[in-house]
Formats: sequence, structure tokens, C-alpha cells
Amino acid sequence: MDIVNYDMYGLLEKAIEDAFEGKMTLDFYSYLKSNKVLKREVEEFIESTVAEEISNLVMDLEDYLEGGSDDVHKQLREGYGHISKPQARKIKIYLYKILEDAWQYERDKRPGRRKKSSK
Repeated sequence: MDIVNYDMYGLLEKAIEDAFEGKMTLDFYSYLKSNKVLKREVEEFIESTVAEEISNLVMDLEDYLEGGSDDVHKQLREGYGHISKPQARKIKIYLYKILEDAWQYERDKRPGRRKKSSK
């Protein structure tokens, strides 16, 4: 794993932690673009355990927001009950945006998507 990937995954782990503390500052698309992350590296991220963790958090938060009286929802209330529902909604949207940014960047990196330079 090269240094960009290592930095990217560390940044994402920190972004997840920060989100639960109310700090949602990462614009992942801008990060990918400014660091000229390769399409291959974004594809690796999309298939990574970190992306899966983010996806699972989004689904858990969705279920927490939905509510319910079964054991799964009871467990989610125990796990996320310290977070208000409006805050949980913001965290869910923020984390999902990270995934969307990766998907968009990967699409933008497909062959034939380059912008022509104007002379």
C-alpha cells in the first residue's frame, strides 16, 4: 500500500471518529482530486473494509432513525442512543456523501472523461 492510500485510510478513519463528535469537515471528492488519487486506488477503496464499515454505519444509522421495538432496533438504540436523531441524520448523510464522492470520482476517472484543454 502506498503512502497516498495509507494517508487516505487514516484520514477516513479520523473523519468517521470526528463525525460522531459533531465535526464533519472532510470533502472527500476534493481530497481525491487535489491528491490526484488514481482510479485504481479509488476502486480499491470502494472495495475496502473501510468503505464497508462506512456503509454499515450508514445502514445502522438509518435503522436507528427508523426506530422499532425488535431486538435489532433495541440494540441500535443502546449503541446510538447518546446521539440525537437530528445529529444521527447529519452523520448518516455525511458518511454516505463520502461513499458518493468515491463513486463519483471513480466515474470521473473513466477513460474518455478528460476535459479538453482550451488553447
